[in-house]
Amino acid sequence: MRFEMWYLMLGGLMLAIAFLDKLVKRLPITTTIVYLLVGIVLGPVGLDLIYLDPIKNAAFLERITELAVIVSLFTAGLKLSSSLGYERWKISIRLAFGSMLLTVGMIAFIGVVFLHFSLGAAILLGAILAPTDPVLASDVQLDHPDDRDRLRYSLTGEAGLNDGTAFPFVMLGLGLIGLHEIGAAGWLWFTVDLLWAVVGGLGIGALTGIITGKLVVALRKRREETIGRDEFIALGLIGFSYGLAVLMHAYGFLAVFAAGLAFRHFELENSKLKALPQESYQQQNKVAQIDATGKPPVYVAGAVLSANEQLERMMEIAIVLIMGAMLSSCSLALDVLWFAPLVFLIIRPASVVVGTIRGKVTKLQRMLLCWFGIRGIGSLYYLMFAIQHGLPEELALRLSSIVISLVAMSIVVHGISVTPIMNRYYKKEGIKAKG
Repeated sequence: MRFEMWYLMLGGLMLAIAFLDKLVKRLPITTTIVYLLVGIVLGPVGLDLIYLDPIKNAAFLERITELAVIVSLFTAGLKLSSSLGYERWKISIRLAFGSMLLTVGMIAFIGVVFLHFSLGAAILLGAILAPTDPVLASDVQLDHPDDRDRLRYSLTGEAGLNDGTAFPFVMLGLGLIGLHEIGAAGWLWFTVDLLWAVVGGLGIGALTGIITGKLVVALRKRREETIGRDEFIALGLIGFSYGLAVLMHAYGFLAVFAAGLAFRHFELENSKLKALPQESYQQQNKVAQIDATGKPPVYVAGAVLSANEQLERMMEIAIVLIMGAMLSSCSLALDVLWFAPLVFLIIRPASVVVGTIRGKVTKLQRMLLCWFGIRGIGSLYYLMFAIQHGLPEELALRLSSIVISLVAMSIVVHGISVTPIMNRYYKKEGIKAKG
């Protein structure tokens, strides 16, 4: 398709969303569902204007989904601005490590016994579908950095971490298939793909975030003036932390999330403006003038968060459109008709219940954590990553059919339920609704 048509379609859709946004918010659906439906209409079964093959176009799809995920992970890190103590993070860590591992294991078991995959392919399927999504799950995640709701905090932290903690099992699955070196008895996988890549990714991200924060604070205090191009600082930090981690064979997703988290935390710890109400957060340039030092504010993260969120939304539009078109071009996996409910209603809840044992969450919050295990763009990235590593065509086609179908079902069922469920939650908890 000609690029002029892409301009026309994306531009027209953005205009329509801008004018119809209030109307869509009154309906029990999310805008993501609208994007998906538009993609299906524009795909081969509709107007046949978009056609992207998940196998032939895997390289392009891998890069665009990769970019969407890292921008979203950095944004999530900026929003998680409270204390870095374990008690605050306990639920997110348990969900991102323990519950994620249980999810991989249960899906792998189903893959071997009922879907008749090899062990490697089943583990790969589990790793692709285990992480929750930092992009499409924005409706149930933190709205701003001063949001302290435990449910939204836990879901945001989980999505920020498990897009990286699922990576070792992607590599394990590829290794068992014979497409990645894991060493005798898996020693190379354990030491490099698991231990080093996870710890190294978090460490590299935290270090680059803190160093950047120190430079910003030092320069602003010394010059007593703001540094230009605040957005470039954030985008530079995203690119630098991700690139450095990948070059050092660590996980870039974890690095980007840790960089955003560390950068925001350092700024808050070195600013007189420790906690801003939501209204003030939206107008930081004005509120920051109350800084008792009389010097220009040291905030950069707040200045770029809104821009990052807009970039995130635009990438969401493009990718969900593409996914809708791919959904209409690839054969629907009949297995997904029973497999998706199994993931949503049994595997996710079971893993969350185990992961939140003795966690400080209410019964209602635990129920919502069980339900909002939204699959999305992160799963698409892992799928394309695996295809690019040389999956046999037959296996690649089957995995593509299952993953794309399940992600589309997640967009629909979670998208329809999110508004009424969260509104009831806000009312019961006596907190202000998002937006």
